[in-house]
Parts: sequence; structure tokens; C-alpha cells
Amino acid sequence: MHYTADLHTHSHYAEGTSPSLNLESLYQWAIVKGINILGTGDLTHPLWIKELQEKLSPCDNGLFLLKNPPKETALPRLTPKYTDVHFCLSGEINCEYVSGGRRRRVHHLIYSPSFEVALQINKRLSVYGNLLEDGRPTIHLSSRNLLEILLEISPDAYLIPAHVWTPWVSMLGSDCGYNSVEECFQDLSDFIFALETGLSTDPAMNRRCSKLDRYTMISNSDAHSLTNLGREANLFQAPFSYYDMFDALKTSTGFAGTFEYFPEAGKYSYDGHRQCKISLSVAETRLYKNRCPSCGKALTIGAFNRVEQLADRTTATCINDSCKYIVPLLQLLAEIYNALPSGKRIQQAYIKVINVFGNEFDLLHSTPLADIQSYDRKLAKAIECMRNKMIDVTPGYDGVYGRFNFSIEDKSLLTQLSMF
Repeated sequence: MHYTADLHTHSHYAEGTSPSLNLESLYQWAIVKGINILGTGDLTHPLWIKELQEKLSPCDNGLFLLKNPPKETALPRLTPKYTDVHFCLSGEINCEYVSGGRRRRVHHLIYSPSFEVALQINKRLSVYGNLLEDGRPTIHLSSRNLLEILLEISPDAYLIPAHVWTPWVSMLGSDCGYNSVEECFQDLSDFIFALETGLSTDPAMNRRCSKLDRYTMISNSDAHSLTNLGREANLFQAPFSYYDMFDALKTSTGFAGTFEYFPEAGKYSYDGHRQCKISLSVAETRLYKNRCPSCGKALTIGAFNRVEQLADRTTATCINDSCKYIVPLLQLLAEIYNALPSGKRIQQAYIKVINVFGNEFDLLHSTPLADIQSYDRKLAKAIECMRNKMIDVTPGYDGVYGRFNFSIEDKSLLTQLSMF
């Protein structure tokens, strides 16, 4: 069975997230995006797990259904193609500890096949941090020992290192990270089978490091708002269950690849200093000796530079990763119509497009271009550019997202097409 899964999301209990992130709204937007399995996020938060228990009904396959799904759609007058959305119990943990004489801050994704297992996880972790404080709790426990706890509780509870190249809070990040999976998880390294690439890298960048060859590269939205659901996602061709989904990640059999955000557009792709609005390539950072050329403060070293530091290949030379690059539809419409994604014009255009083509994923990568052309030539050209990676991106840096730009030739063509 072919299905799409976004396995890293959050609830409104996580710091810096939208108050609209509740189960009903997540369900509504999963349909609009075309997501079949959606992570619940924040399973360690006592109030959220209570809500999950009240509103979700367990299936016999480790996944869950919403007991009373809303009859309304995500937006007024929006009529997307129906998708039977299932939920997967998931959460994100911030591990803070000292290892190797350095302070570590490492984020990990954890997964559970049942409420019983999730509650056992929460009971064990509550000793190491305040679970009520944040949907993404800070736990004073090493990455290795967090994994050990999960293994002791259930063989079907899993840990996947999150956005592994993010500078401040990841396993391989430039500020608080390690240089390898083995250094991080020590004797339990063999129980790590997948890594989350994060928005600022893609599978090909990760494959420049031969030590990462044996890991499946997954991608998720890490959505802090509803419209960002599915900006990255995972594709499966496997039986539809929690157990088969994770078996596919362990073996790569049944894992069909990812939908990838353009890595340059991630907010930690280039090096830089946000306060001075300085963005630098790897070569430029070396020239300025890791210091901001404007104020002299230390630069935030981004994912591109960090990959360069650990890479032992000039290009990805192995592994048949399949990925399709996407620009979220609201951003795509805003770019081609030169308007804000949150503006009324773009919202109306978004509703009309979804009503015609069913959901975002179908439109962005499944619908024939000829069908899109007969609806909107400008949109068809933009999607063609996206599918062929013909969109220029001004790279993100130091917490600032990159910007999507069409080339001058593309803009000229778009101008001509707008005359039709």
C-alpha cells in the first residue's frame, strides 16, 4: 500500500507553536495536504496525552483514529479529497547533559505503539525533567540513556535523532553535537536505524558521510503551525501499520523516499549572523575565520558547513534515496502572484486550487502538468520548475528562512503567461 507520513509535529503545548494545534485541526489539515499518517507530537506532556486518550481510538495495528472527526473542513468553502487520517503516538525530547567535557543539547523523536507504552515512558522520564513545562520537554539524561529506557520498556518503542544537522540542538550540530552516531549512543548505536535530515539538508548531503550509509534518511515537517504540515514527509510502499512502517525504516524495504523542502531554504543552511544580516557560504566563513565581518562575533555555523566538516566524499556516491522536492503550495502561490501567503488573495487562490485538484501532494507531484495548465498556466509553469529543481533559493542562515526565487528567465515567462 502506498501512503504518506509526517512523523514530527507538535501540539499547542509545545513552546513557540500555534494555539490551533489540536487534534481536530491537525486532522483537517492532514486531509488538505494528503497525509495518511500524522504524528501526534508531544506524547510526554501530561495534558496532551490525556487528551489523546480521550479523543483517539486505538486500531489493532499500532495506529489511532480520531473518534469524532470534525465535519467542517480546514477553511470555509474548502472541499479537499477525503483521506482516512491515522495518528501515530510521537514526541520530541530535548536531552541536556555533559558528555566528553562538553555541554550537549540533542533533540530526539520518540514513538510508541500504545498508550500503555507511552505512559510507561512518561513515568520513567518524569524523574529527569518537568514534563508539564513544555510539549518538547528538557530531560537531563544522555541520548544513550534515553534510548536504553525506551528499549527496556518495549521493543516497539523507537528513537530517531531529530534534524541531525541543526546547529544548536542536534546530534551532529556544530554547537552542541557529536561527530558520529557511535559517539552519541556508544554501545547502543546499533539500535539507531534512521536519521531525520531536517529542513536544511537533504538525503544527498547526508550521503557525503560514509558513516551514515546504513541509516534510512527520513524527513518531516516539524510543524509549529497548521499550514506547515507536510512541508516534508515520508513515502511508504508497505503494509499500513505502525509495525510495518518502522520495519520499512529499519530495512529500507517498503520505504519509498521523501518529500523534501529545498535545503537551501532551511533556516540553518548557510553560516551567518542574524543581528547583522550576514549570510556566508562555507568558503566565505573560512575567509573571515568563523567571525562576523560586521561586528566580529562568532558566526552560527550552518548545516552546509557542518556537513562539509564531517564529509569524506565530495558527492553522494551510494544509496538509492528517492526524494521529490516541494515548495508548500501557499508559498508557491505567494511567489508567483507576488503577495503574502497569509493575504486574502492567496487564501482564496489556495482554496480554489485544492477544490480542483484534491490535496497539495497530488497537485505538487502527481497531477499531469497538462491538467494544471488548463487550469492556470502560471501555476503549471511554477510547479514544472519546482519538480525539475529549477527554482533559485536565497539561502537561509542563523534562524532566518531562505527565500524562493524564480530565475530571470522564468519570471519573464511567467509575465508572458499572465497575459493569457
